[in-house]
Amino acid sequence: MNGTGTGTGTGIGTNNTVIVVGSGPTGLLLAGDLAAVGVPVTLVERRPRKISNLSRAFGVHARTLEQLDARDLADELIATGSTITRLRLFRRLSLDLGTLPSRFPFLLITPQYEVERLLERRARELGVDFRHESEVVGLRQDADGVDLDVRGPDGTVVTRRAAYVVGTDGHHSAVRQALGLPFPGVAVIKSLFLADVRLAERPDGVLTVNGAGNAFAMIASFGDGWYRVMGWNRDHEVADDAPLDLDEVKDVTRRALGTDYGMHDARWLSRFHSDERQVPRYQVGRVFLAGDAAHVHSPAGGQGMNTGLQDAANLGWKLAAVVKGQASEGLLDTYHAERHPVGKAVLRSSGGLVRLARAQNPALRAVRALVSAFANAARPARTKALAQISGIGYRYPAPRGAHRLVGTRMPDVALERGRLYEALRGGQFVLIAPRAAQESYGSRSGGGNLPAVERWASERRTAVLVRPDGYVAWAADDADAAAIETGLTFQFS
Repeated sequence: MNGTGTGTGTGIGTNNTVIVVGSGPTGLLLAGDLAAVGVPVTLVERRPRKISNLSRAFGVHARTLEQLDARDLADELIATGSTITRLRLFRRLSLDLGTLPSRFPFLLITPQYEVERLLERRARELGVDFRHESEVVGLRQDADGVDLDVRGPDGTVVTRRAAYVVGTDGHHSAVRQALGLPFPGVAVIKSLFLADVRLAERPDGVLTVNGAGNAFAMIASFGDGWYRVMGWNRDHEVADDAPLDLDEVKDVTRRALGTDYGMHDARWLSRFHSDERQVPRYQVGRVFLAGDAAHVHSPAGGQGMNTGLQDAANLGWKLAAVVKGQASEGLLDTYHAERHPVGKAVLRSSGGLVRLARAQNPALRAVRALVSAFANAARPARTKALAQISGIGYRYPAPRGAHRLVGTRMPDVALERGRLYEALRGGQFVLIAPRAAQESYGSRSGGGNLPAVERWASERRTAVLVRPDGYVAWAADDADAAAIETGLTFQFS
């Protein structure tokens, strides 16, 4: 891993650079995380430098907000949108987000471009090298690194050398195609439309959703006078490039919601189809895939962008540890092992929601009614559904015999010096030690290969080692000095 790479052509020789391909939310968060801990990062993007105000994603869930909080961005993002504390599905099923055990017990409605704006600003401030209007046209790798052929804005192809490459370049990923990986799946919804419009009448809530007959529509407020409309008409399923005008959007919205709220001045109209796909491997040698390059889902539950950001949070600290010589390359194998099952679970849950929502035959409608009734009546079912949709309920595999907390998301617990997610802003592991251990292990900020040490604000005796992505790596009850010493050295073992 520490061998010196050799550039080819006009490329750059390096032994510790990471190239991230794709500057959507996933790529921006990953590049920023790597740069924050001193890893040189180049971010390659085929589009010109511009954050579009036209984007599909608009919901940020609790777990994503926790990750953004660990990067000191959550509160600023929340100020750009509106929050909702209750989700309604199939008209009958109601999920109370206000019960989530998180600092962010809600769904934030804000457009994807606001997420990108904050993440790009952070990445630039941390020194990420952006290369816009640059397209990946070839990829080769060997035991020491990866050669990436990139066509620049003048048409010249340059070969860039890196220790690792991460493709975060979306559904039609050039990196995935260069690897020759399949992207199996199906189109779960054949024809959807999106529109950004202004409304003459303001809907009652931040998010308005309903279906009637063969029509479905959803309206979300961006908080700045613009509204996102998404819908489909089962009687008019057409190709993505079929013409779309505002009259069609208004018609479907009236059929689904009873009114079109006087929509006018559409600044964007687009058709698309919704696929369910997942690549079989998130890693091939020194090349990784994350976000939509690795998995795409139906829009139900608004989990696509959120899942990609969680991919980035998981991979970033692992790549940094290996590149900096703090861990063996075997650590990188845990990325696929931890994130592929989550992507698969999101495919199942979002796909199930959309299939039930579109149910027409009596048997499926009966199933939908039963699911709604059961979830409304059974608290464990509601809790599980909330945990999956919000992202806070996923846990990673733990070794046999490990403490019950290992692999779980660590809540934002109170510490003697603030909150856990404030302590995680340094991008390092955090060991939470009992207050009784103060004399031997006073609070410190970490550095090098050592975690930061914090103490519980309470008298809790459990020692917990928290990974940079907020998941528990090691824990011990009634921890004494010897146990804490184990925790201090456990992080990359």
